[in-house]
Formats: sequence, C-alpha cells, structure tokens
Amino acid sequence: MGVCHMMDLTSEILALKAERGAAILAHNYQRPEIQDVADVVADSLRMARRATELDAPLLVICGVHFMAETAAIANPGKRVLIPDPDAGCSLAATIEADDVRGWRTTHPDGLVVAYVNCSAAVKAEADYCCTSGNAVAVVRALPRDVPVLFVPDFFLGSHVRRVTGRALDVWMGECHVHAALGPADVEAKRREHPDAEFLVHPECGCVTSTMYYAAADGDVAAGRTHIVSTEEMTRRARTSPARRFVVATETGVLYRLRRENPDKEFYALAESAECRFMKQITLEKLRDSLRDLKHEVTVPPDVAGRARRAIDRMLAIG
Repeated sequence: MGVCHMMDLTSEILALKAERGAAILAHNYQRPEIQDVADVVADSLRMARRATELDAPLLVICGVHFMAETAAIANPGKRVLIPDPDAGCSLAATIEADDVRGWRTTHPDGLVVAYVNCSAAVKAEADYCCTSGNAVAVVRALPRDVPVLFVPDFFLGSHVRRVTGRALDVWMGECHVHAALGPADVEAKRREHPDAEFLVHPECGCVTSTMYYAAADGDVAAGRTHIVSTEEMTRRARTSPARRFVVATETGVLYRLRRENPDKEFYALAESAECRFMKQITLEKLRDSLRDLKHEVTVPPDVAGRARRAIDRMLAIG
C-alpha cells in the first residue's frame, strides 16, 4: 500500500470515527497502521474493560471474533462491530460448549475455568473466566477439594498447574502461533543475545524449557525471564533496567513495545510467529466497517448473561 493511499484511508477513518461517535479498540497483535488509528491498543481483557469506560455508542473491535463477543457482553448498551467477521482464532476453535457440558456430566461438583480466548458460548458454560495475567490467581482462589477443568489452552493450563501445584484437567487446545515457539528458538536466542531479558507469553510451547533455564541458570533471581501476558510485557519493558528484550509471542506486539520504548531493543523469539487472523483486518476493512456499520456482533441475551457471570467472578478476584 502506498504512503499516500494509507494517509488518505487514515484521514477517512478518523473523519468517519468522529462522525459516528465511535471508538476503535485494537489488539496488541494488529497491524501497525491499525494500531496507529486506534483509541486503545491493549490485550483482549483490557480492550473489553476500556470499552466499558469509553463514552462511545459504537465500538469497532480490531481483533478476532471472540474479542468482539467479549466487548458485546461487557457493553450491552453499545453497538459492536468487527471489520472482518472471518477473523477467527485457532485456539478458540478447539473447544465448544458441548465439550464443557460433557465434562460436567462426569464431574457434577466440578468447576470450569475458561481462558478468555474462547467463544461466548464456552464462557457461558464456565464458572470463572481468566486471562493469561490472572489465571494463577483465579485457580488459587478456588476450593482445593473440587475437580477443576481448565480450557482451552494446554500450555497456559499446564503452566498454571505447575505454579499452583493443584490437580487440573487441562483441555488439549493450542494457539497455532504460540505452540510453534519451542525450546530450540529459546536456545538460539539465548546464544544470540546473552544479556537480553526474555518476555514469554504463557501460551507458548517453550514455557517449560524457559522455566527450566530460569531454574538452572538463576534467570528468575536475576530478573532475566518473565512469563507474562502481553499487557504485562509492555509494563515490564517500561520499568526494567534491561536494554534488550527477546519477546516470545505474536510479533505484532513488537510495534507497540518499540514505539513506547524507543531507547530499548526488542527481538522476536521467531519472526514467523504471526497470526494470519489478526492480520486480516486492514485499513480498507476498518474504513468500510465505519462507513457501512458492518459487521455487527451480538450475543444472545441468555448466553451473554451467563458469560458475564463468569467474567464478573474473574474481575472480583483481580
């Protein structure tokens, strides 16, 4: 896309946004040009939280479909649009509401914790939602003597099980981008940048090996390795005395990290870690969404009500 065309589209988007009284919320993994026109750039939970705080009747969610659903659940009085309704999620697609109901038939006294990266229908079947940043706190708050199912991410669930030390049934779902980030990538980057701090998303396939390095080499004590959500990555990058960082997650977050910390260096654990669904939203689609008021995302009231209960319980824990 030419610079002039991009500038024209940006101007058109900003004019339409003002005309509609809209707010644009973009996920950390979105294209740089989408992040540049957004009112909010954040992880999925902070997007939903900020949406409730913004005085805007129209919310345009530049992210994947479950994020637009979460915004609709959290903002029943607002209209929610997504520029591309086919922007899905490989992780969310690994589980359906029937799967959760099936587990409950054999665990009638059990509790279900659903990572926010799932559909509204799955959230509605859960007792608690969680984010990558508070999954440990949510699980620690549960009674010790009841069975717990953690859905849908296997790597995050395994990490929570390891940290909390409690028995969990963990669903075998994965994000195809995060799962591909493995121990060999960590080993190569440790050799390439021996003084770098590692910021690792807990959905990654390299979490176990990173924990091993941290324990063996004292990385945790030295503050070199942090297993954190994308929002926590931005906070850590700001406050850390380190000058170089290796970032293990989808590469879109690097744009925000570099923009907010121009005096520091950021390297992707793997440049190939790119989510095609996140990149489906373009300036043209965002412009069309604002111009034509498409594509609206709604959640049936009964599903939204039950899903909101699980989200509210999560928020009560922190």
